[in-house]
Amino acid sequence: MDTINLTEKTDWAFIEEVKNESGQNPSLCYQCGNCTAGCPYTQYFDYPVSMVMRLLQAGQKETILTSKAIWLCATCETCTTRCPCEIDVAHIMDTLRIMARREGKVSEKDVQLFYDSFLDSMKKHGRIFEMGILMSYKFKSGQFMGDAELGPKVMSKGKISLFPKTIKGADKVAQIFNRFQEKAKKHG
Repeated sequence: MDTINLTEKTDWAFIEEVKNESGQNPSLCYQCGNCTAGCPYTQYFDYPVSMVMRLLQAGQKETILTSKAIWLCATCETCTTRCPCEIDVAHIMDTLRIMARREGKVSEKDVQLFYDSFLDSMKKHGRIFEMGILMSYKFKSGQFMGDAELGPKVMSKGKISLFPKTIKGADKVAQIFNRFQEKAKKHG
């Protein structure tokens, strides 16, 4: 990991923006490390969760928004649960992903494609349609044969349906998505 000079490129407005958008106060973090110690994906991150929080406190916008960590976070909320300061760290990570997308700084394109496929399924059916998500993701990513050997195993156990099941009120779910997109356009 490279050394980061925390006195350069400090963006104070970024700190306030994250605070306002997330509703969390990152300055409460005193770097106990509980978030990192509990995170099941820390080994895959370029910056552990506690360092993301420290980078945020130091206004290191570019470093955070271009990091892998915010995209590899599974939002399992272990960090949030373990935080003695009751900071919703997982929500901050969500907020950082939203900001990175808004600024076109997505470092993990495949993760973004999967999120998009997942959300498209929710909007269309009111719930997830696994086969649809899988096909959409494979088509968009160009990874047509990745994990192909798992298909027969999953299908034979009835874990994935070939056809979507749209819930009653799916139109209401779509309306929620549309309202969010309209709000994002106004503020973006």
